[in-house]
Amino acid sequence: MQVLQYRQIRNLRNSQSSIRPESPFSNAYVKTGTTSPARLWKHLGFTVMFSGASIVGAAIWEYERIRNRTYRIIHRYRQFQVNRTGWRREMETWWRNLSEGQKMFVPICFINVVVSLALRVPAWQKTMVRYFFANPASSSSYWSMILSTFSHYSVFHLAANMYVLHSFSTIAVTTLGKEQFLALYLSSGVISSFASHVYKTVLGVPGLSLGASGAIMGVLGFVCTQYPDIQLSIIFLPMFTFTAGMAIKGIMTLDAIGCILGWKYFDHAAHLGGALFGIFWQMWGNANIWQKREPLLTLWHSFREPPRSQ
Repeated sequence: MQVLQYRQIRNLRNSQSSIRPESPFSNAYVKTGTTSPARLWKHLGFTVMFSGASIVGAAIWEYERIRNRTYRIIHRYRQFQVNRTGWRREMETWWRNLSEGQKMFVPICFINVVVSLALRVPAWQKTMVRYFFANPASSSSYWSMILSTFSHYSVFHLAANMYVLHSFSTIAVTTLGKEQFLALYLSSGVISSFASHVYKTVLGVPGLSLGASGAIMGVLGFVCTQYPDIQLSIIFLPMFTFTAGMAIKGIMTLDAIGCILGWKYFDHAAHLGGALFGIFWQMWGNANIWQKREPLLTLWHSFREPPRSQ
């Protein structure tokens, strides 16, 4: 997650400041700053509710998927497929050949690309910066905590994040399942934004943040803790390999140093927040929350199909 720092270029009545002139978002005016410690409790409440809703929604999604599959088997349901030709057939064949991890990656990547393109439309920039940049001082700070994880500052910023997500999505989805993976991704995103808000408020550091790296760090934290001995390498230096356990420790150490020294290019607090939640989910959350979702599914089942009267 990248931090954009601001400077005042004119005195505005509403105490707004603008993105630096060399930024592609220089035409968008937003109010920047920090929020009050009391308001952080509301941010915490939103974080808890959104994360909980993500987990509950993922469990229900899994239930509905299994239910639909079961009913198709019971009723011997067959879907008559239209024999498509041309590019539609090629797209369907391509999609069917993707792994479950790739099928989760493609929609996430597509949304990130669309949002990044929308940020370049001058007429939309003010609205996009308001809702898709994590800003603790904004009146839209709640939803921007999650929406900011789908926006990127530059093509390189987008490409780097999507490359890392693509590299780890298959192993993460294989381990978690696509429903739990999505819950982990979204929860890590909003938790990383909350960690950023806390850091900025405590230290009085204004600035906006954006990028998927906080959510990706949650996936990275889970995978590297679950499989600490798998070998990783850097794309430009494939001859140097290291274990996943060493990688997550090194990244978190670098982010901790960045927080202490006040480095401002990346949002190191958001990175740490996402990684810590991923580690928490591997060490405790998966076994004590996700694996104990049966009461929730029983309740949903009774709501979905209430007992029939005789």
